[in-house]
Amino acid sequence: MADFRVWSDDFPVNGFMPKAHEFDDRAFGVDGENVSPALQWDAPPADTQSFALTVYDPDAPTGSGFWHWVVVNLPADTRSLPRNAGKADGSLLPAGALQVRNDYGTVGFGGAAPPRGDKPHRYIFRVHALKVAHLPITAETTNAVARFMTHLNELDSATHTGLYELK
Repeated sequence: MADFRVWSDDFPVNGFMPKAHEFDDRAFGVDGENVSPALQWDAPPADTQSFALTVYDPDAPTGSGFWHWVVVNLPADTRSLPRNAGKADGSLLPAGALQVRNDYGTVGFGGAAPPRGDKPHRYIFRVHALKVAHLPITAETTNAVARFMTHLNELDSATHTGLYELK
């Protein structure tokens, strides 16, 4: 039996992400395209009823890291998300999927924006296999509550980590 795994053709595991995945906001000193990478996964637990996706930077200088993307209620037959699936309107996500606000305060994918000159930051893309078909949350639910509900219902998870730095 294969192990649950996730990968991206946009960057290798523990490799540097391209500028396309950088946030676009002058206040943060970045001008990327804010495009989420394409993701694929396979071999989830047989009793998976849905998936959630989180993207987390544990190196952000906040004392608690930074959440860049939280998506829940991805159908159990989902095995990939196309490039830019994290755009705010959610039009490239499967029907029923829900994005909650990230730590930028926006909906959808919020790209990399580490402090200029800091060490490379890790961006952990984690696909969570869940034991429920639907998490009982809405677009107004905080990402902390969405993540709590995700972990409460998790069967297994798989990660793909990318790096980013601003010199």
